[in-house]
Amino acid sequence: MSHPLFGTRIIAAPMAGGTSTPAFVRAVHEAGGLGFLAAGYKSVSAMEAEIRSTRESGARFGMNVFVPDPAQLDPAPDVRARLLDYRSRLQADALRYGVQLPAPRLDDDDDWQGKIDALLEDPVELVSFAFGLPGPEVVRSLQRAGSAVLATVTTASEARRAAEQGVDALVVQHASAGGHSAAFEPVPPSGSLPSGSRQPGTTAELLAQVRSAVALPLVAAGGVMDPAGLKAVLAAGAQAAQLGTAFLRAEESGARQLHKDALASPHFTQTRLTRAFTGRPARALVNEFVRDHADAPEAYPAVHHLTAPIRAAAAAAGDAERLNLWAGTGWQQARSGPVARIVAGLLAGS
Repeated sequence: MSHPLFGTRIIAAPMAGGTSTPAFVRAVHEAGGLGFLAAGYKSVSAMEAEIRSTRESGARFGMNVFVPDPAQLDPAPDVRARLLDYRSRLQADALRYGVQLPAPRLDDDDDWQGKIDALLEDPVELVSFAFGLPGPEVVRSLQRAGSAVLATVTTASEARRAAEQGVDALVVQHASAGGHSAAFEPVPPSGSLPSGSRQPGTTAELLAQVRSAVALPLVAAGGVMDPAGLKAVLAAGAQAAQLGTAFLRAEESGARQLHKDALASPHFTQTRLTRAFTGRPARALVNEFVRDHADAPEAYPAVHHLTAPIRAAAAAAGDAERLNLWAGTGWQQARSGPVARIVAGLLAGS
């Protein structure tokens, strides 16, 4: 039985960058799931327009917001130096397409306060956060406005911190998930990417750890691609599963066709956590750009802005080797077709 907060066992992850469109969220709703819009990388006015469009469609939905990291907005001198060095190394990729790289931008908080103000003025049913915690005052304000608040966590320790802020539920993200890691507690100072060693081997095992640490409704994220995966996380204590990669190839998905095709291509044989595209660890198909820039600095969203012209040019040229091809570890099970068919397949026998 689904939890009343969600009303379904299937939640479509908020996929920023154009994938989670109002049409996609509507299709998920009509198929019996719950979709989330993504405020990331959008202006306040664009976020508000998507809210209006989705609301007019009659779909239930939530909105996901990125929490800015003050340390990343004011990086230490050594990080600034590594960022400038990375910009120099990106020049070869820029020359390939004849594009100019921007100067490093260190002031982008994704219009955090503007988006919170807009969500307080025109509340939505569910608001989720990634990359950090919004703070207890923001949580209480959104709840007073009528929104349920979800935080995305990757460890039991992060879950306890989120619970202390009074959130209504947690999205528990395993390292097998595609796209950005939502981790916000420091990793060991080895200088390397998090390998997933801080987490147990499966999403179900991580859920068991978090469930023992907090008494909140849990949503499982990472590696759920089929009925067996859904059953496993529900049995481990999740009230619903949040899926992203499983929906990327859907007809209603706003992902680039180049990305959809890459997920089905035998050319790509593995995924990896990489900072190459945005400066924040994100799981992607391993292509030339990922291999060439394994030592990208931890500087989000500054690296995102540096690589944006390269990614846009690669997309225009149909070059999947320099595009951010986000994908979870189960990407090979992603299927094309309408959202309704994908949801029905996930729920089959569950």
